[in-house]
Amino acid sequence: MVETIAAFVLGLFLWTLLEYAIHGWIGHLSASFAARLHAIHHRDPHAIFTIGAWLPLTVLYAAGIGLLGLSPAMTVLSGTLCGFVVYEAIHYRIHFIRPRGRIERWLREHHLTHHQQMPNRCFGVTSPLWDIIFGTEPTSNREELFALVRKTTPLTGRTNVRLLFAFHYLRSQQE
Repeated sequence: MVETIAAFVLGLFLWTLLEYAIHGWIGHLSASFAARLHAIHHRDPHAIFTIGAWLPLTVLYAAGIGLLGLSPAMTVLSGTLCGFVVYEAIHYRIHFIRPRGRIERWLREHHLTHHQQMPNRCFGVTSPLWDIIFGTEPTSNREELFALVRKTTPLTGRTNVRLLFAFHYLRSQQE
C-alpha cells in the first residue's frame, strides 16, 4: 500500500515538471505545434490549448491498463494524469472564477503575471517549484507584479472546451 501511494505521489510530482516543460520549454521557447496553440491561449485565454490532449491521453491510459494492468508504472501514470486533471481545473479557475482562499489567489496572481506582465516567467501553474529551480520565478518585484494583476476580473463567456481536437481550433483561428 505504501509503495502504491508513493508511486502515485511520484506521478503527481512528475506532472509538475512535465507541466513546466510543456508550458515553458515547448509552449514558449520552441516553434512547435504546441507553441502555436499556446500563443492562441495567450491572445485569448478562453482558448484551452490542452483540449486536444484529452482524447489521446485517455486512449494511452486505457491501453496502458490493458497492457500493464495496475502495475507500479501505471500507478505513476495515474498520478501524472491526475496532476494533469488538477492542472486543468486550477487553470480554468484561474481564468474564470474568483479565487477562494490564499493559495488559489496566489496561484491566480502568479499565472496572470505570466499572462499580463512576464510571458517568459512564471511557467508553473500548479506549483512555482520549477520556476524557482530554473530561475524563472520573479523574486525582487513579485509583490508589485502580483498587485498589477490582482484586480483582473475573471473571464466570462464560453471556452473552447466543446472542441475535441485542438488542431481544429488552430485551423479555425488561421482562417
